Amino acid sequence: MLIAALRSLITYVAVSLYVLVIGPIGMGLALLFRWKDLLYILGHLGVKLALVCSGITFRVEGRGQAPQGGAVYCSNHQSNVDPPVLFDALHPRLHILYKAELNRIPILTHAFRLGGFIPVDRYHKEAAMRAIDKGARSIRSGNSFLIFPEGTRSKTADLLPFKKGGFIMAIKAQAPIVPVAITGGRDAMRRGSLLVYPVHIRVRVGAPIPTVGLTLDQRDVLIARTRAAMAALLERGAEMEQVR
Repeated sequence: MLIAALRSLITYVAVSLYVLVIGPIGMGLALLFRWKDLLYILGHLGVKLALVCSGITFRVEGRGQAPQGGAVYCSNHQSNVDPPVLFDALHPRLHILYKAELNRIPILTHAFRLGGFIPVDRYHKEAAMRAIDKGARSIRSGNSFLIFPEGTRSKTADLLPFKKGGFIMAIKAQAPIVPVAITGGRDAMRRGSLLVYPVHIRVRVGAPIPTVGLTLDQRDVLIARTRAAMAALLERGAEMEQVR
């Protein structure tokens, strides 16, 4: 625990300095030259810095199944390390639907907005639907998004009920859903604790689920199919771990 505490402190300090020093410079250059890719380059470097300092490694299986063009990557959610790991693991320019509460962090908020991330106000339905419509337009232009349909971190290996917003976005964009299963995150950072433990995380990518021709009335069917695919990925991963 002492080593984990020391590495956690180093990680927090290193990432904070990176955001405070590199963040304003990166945003300034991105605004000046309309260089959106720079934000993604800096974002990936920041994630790699955090992973190296904390000792977290990851492996991706099935990445070759990811489709060309815009898609919605749909993942389970176990801990706070999941979003940065998936951001680095799945796609070089992955956009994210994020909780509007994170807008309280000034520098990150500006970076998120410049990068095309979209805040979702879960407590105001009309605002949430506007965010979903904006996301659908972004996907139709070729961007890909990451969603966590459970809406919060699961305390167990079981999937929580899925929220519908991300699936509505995929149907409106007529873009495929890519099921993703991430395991190991809960061991890296336990809920309620600031300590980050060095662990190996596995990310499994499933076959894309098409939405072309689907209507909003069929969103529950899409949700059920995606949930089954994610559950199968998690179950297969658990079986492989037992064999090892």
